[in-house]
Amino acid sequence: MTWNRRSIVLGGLALLGAGAVRKPAVAAASSYFDGTAVDNGVTFRSTNFAKIDKRWHRQVVKYFSSEPIGTVVVDTRHHFLYVIMENKTAIRYGVGVGREGFKWFGRATIDAKSLWPRWTPPPEMRKRHPELPEFVAGGSPKNPLGPRAMYLHRDGVDTGYRFHGTLEPWSIGKDASSGCIRMFNEDAIDLYQRCPIGTAVQVLPRIADQAESPTQVSQTTPVE
Repeated sequence: MTWNRRSIVLGGLALLGAGAVRKPAVAAASSYFDGTAVDNGVTFRSTNFAKIDKRWHRQVVKYFSSEPIGTVVVDTRHHFLYVIMENKTAIRYGVGVGREGFKWFGRATIDAKSLWPRWTPPPEMRKRHPELPEFVAGGSPKNPLGPRAMYLHRDGVDTGYRFHGTLEPWSIGKDASSGCIRMFNEDAIDLYQRCPIGTAVQVLPRIADQAESPTQVSQTTPVE
């Protein structure tokens, strides 16, 4: 596994924190949400997918890989996460990935999962940003992890990186995070259900020929 030392250190500092993508104006930001939904007793703002480019919508695509069915593969360059399925297909999700200096690549496993997780900024991050709280409760509308978190480990050690939801749906498809993989909240819920503990994960700089071109949206099938 190729772990860039600087990216690991910096990623640890910001662990799960807010990204570098500047928030749009309040009115524009509000347009990314459409009503509310309830999940396990928690009410959250629904993503307005009519506002989202279709390439980032969850969908089934052709995918050729020697990885076992159920493996999660992340293409950081093109901002896609794939769950490998049978018959040379995969479920593809649009994601936000680490910005410059926070990118990482390699293999890991999902060794822990959390429903409406609590967010605790690491001490190093709070030193840099003393305005941050000691923690944000799970289910809080200010919690940057959203409704789900899947914790990535390597050889039994927490890497400090996660798959999780986001408060900023406009950051999907961008280099936005401190190393974690962001998803639309609805997609984080969906992925959580598909990935049992022990799920293999591979994070790559890019995928060449395994998946169809990101521009071939018309040939894909939406996933409900």
